[in-house]
Amino acid sequence: MSIDSSRNLSRNVLVIVGPTAVGKSSLSVKVAQQLIGQGIAAEIVSADSMQAYIGMDIGTASPTKEERGGITHHLLDVWPSDHVLTVSDYQETARSAINDVLARGAVPIVVGGSGLYVSAILDDLKFPPTDPQVRAKYETQLEQEGPLALHRALAKVDPKAAALMLPTNGRRLVRALEVIELTGEPYNAKLPDPVELYATVRIGLNIPRVEMDDRIAQRVHQMIADGFVHEVQALPDLKNSVTASRALGYTQILEYLDGECSLDEAVNTTIAITKKFARRQQRWFAGDSRITWLDYNDAALVSKVCALLGADTKQ
Repeated sequence: MSIDSSRNLSRNVLVIVGPTAVGKSSLSVKVAQQLIGQGIAAEIVSADSMQAYIGMDIGTASPTKEERGGITHHLLDVWPSDHVLTVSDYQETARSAINDVLARGAVPIVVGGSGLYVSAILDDLKFPPTDPQVRAKYETQLEQEGPLALHRALAKVDPKAAALMLPTNGRRLVRALEVIELTGEPYNAKLPDPVELYATVRIGLNIPRVEMDDRIAQRVHQMIADGFVHEVQALPDLKNSVTASRALGYTQILEYLDGECSLDEAVNTTIAITKKFARRQQRWFAGDSRITWLDYNDAALVSKVCALLGADTKQ
């Protein structure tokens, strides 16, 4: 590859998405290593907000030092578990990392399974303001009266938003009521059509549902074997965290530690909710026409991704 074409390549952001446990992190490392082997610098930017919490490694499947393969990773182990992390905070930090990587002439590889966070980082999404006191008021109401009461309150002030929102989605209902109170304007319950801030090459990993479910179950059991319970015990502020405690599996282990369920029940619940989450991930990304879908188990996957990025994979 010539110097000029390498420079053109480094202006692109490579994006790897797909459901949990499909192998996004390991693929990103292999692609980065392949690019570096061709003389093209590459660094990885995580779009998994829960991996940004310090000490939450096992339960979020954050890549270990060995699994990172010598590749520079950004947005891992950034904030303590009691930090209230908003999408706009993450957006600002991740974009700063991407811009730094691009400024060094390297290829940023954005990796994540949350469609909202990927879009927040790479597309022109603007988020309404937030106020801890206003949000706390509605969170208290949610805890005391339940989500249906909040949905009725939203229907009174913004019937269009209420019609687009599940009556059981307490978190979104709290956010909608908070935004309406702060702005005095209707809440936009649907994201606008995406407008890219970066030139991207977006890759999605396809996996049959049965295989995905098996991999999720295997991952959760491996997390327990790796010391997930001890990890949660070592996070004394987690239980009172507004955002970190909502990470998949952590709530369930906290319930086990509080004596509310057995460890087997916590494991089985974690597997079940993770499967549901993975299906939501698939539905979100399926609607994005910018994504090129590849088989997660393709023996030539790394070379195909590099080719789509525009890198010459001939050795």
